[in-house]
Amino acid sequence: MMDPENQEPMTDNIPFSTGKSDLKVQRLTGSTSFGYFLVLVAAAFWATLGIFYKTLISTYHLTPLAIVFWRALIAAAALFLYLRFRQKSGLFLKKRDGFFFLAFGLIGVAAFFVVYIIAISVTGMGVAAVLMYTAPVWVTILGALLMGESIDRRKGVALFLAVAGSGMVGRVYDLDGVRINFAGLLAGIGAGLGYGSYILFSKTAARRSYNPWTTLAYALGIGALFLLPLQEPSELARVLASPPILLWLLGIGLLPTIGGGLAFNAALHSIPASNASIVATLEPVIASILGWAIFAEHFDTYQMMGGALIVTAVVLLQLNKSNTK
Repeated sequence: MMDPENQEPMTDNIPFSTGKSDLKVQRLTGSTSFGYFLVLVAAAFWATLGIFYKTLISTYHLTPLAIVFWRALIAAAALFLYLRFRQKSGLFLKKRDGFFFLAFGLIGVAAFFVVYIIAISVTGMGVAAVLMYTAPVWVTILGALLMGESIDRRKGVALFLAVAGSGMVGRVYDLDGVRINFAGLLAGIGAGLGYGSYILFSKTAARRSYNPWTTLAYALGIGALFLLPLQEPSELARVLASPPILLWLLGIGLLPTIGGGLAFNAALHSIPASNASIVATLEPVIASILGWAIFAEHFDTYQMMGGALIVTAVVLLQLNKSNTK
């Protein structure tokens, strides 16, 4: 929805604002330390995605493509309802940003979801996840070229540790589980670029003074529209006729999708996109721990070492007080 008067959103500088001016909240969400904390919260939310996917695929036999569509649709619907009743100014986009959000939904949401599903089907979950977590590399390079974000030695070391740690957590060393071909490699790298584009689009929206609610609502809503033509009508009907499936889809839409998305987008108001992407690599570490605790999945010494590398990368970034927005 375009703002007829092309006005700035009323709550630009307060990421989690509900429309009321609150200087304490503004100072808190604008602090670098709190920004890193919000990325950690986002990573924790996103780490639960595996629980929902595993249940919906194994128990209810939903396709990954159907899950990502419903995930985006339900989250977008909930966000627009919130904006309608609690923050009406957030329903409007500036006229010049219409194409920007169209590209965000197409590339940063729909295309990212689709190529990641293809990468999983061709290369396997572990390799696909590792290739997707090349995203911090793309974000760091493009953030420097397009947004003027700095790259110093400390950030470079943190980036290396995060990517190496993600590879170890994803068990890239387990050659028995590795299936790599050219198509799978392209899809995996595409997933990394897609995830990276989601982060850069989100950072750009923050710089254009959109709050996380508006950014996420439009990105996911437009993404869901692009995913709709890829859905099977019979699959859509089966979902609508099954309350248990709808309950699980409601959970994945509200918890990891909205919870993680809002926390991450709010963090981008106070820390660089490249730093946020590096800290977000904690997600597979938390996911592996949850898989071990809930599904008794294997979590070996090398994965623990990979997790330690990622934690070290996060600590390095926290120590670097020179990082700015």
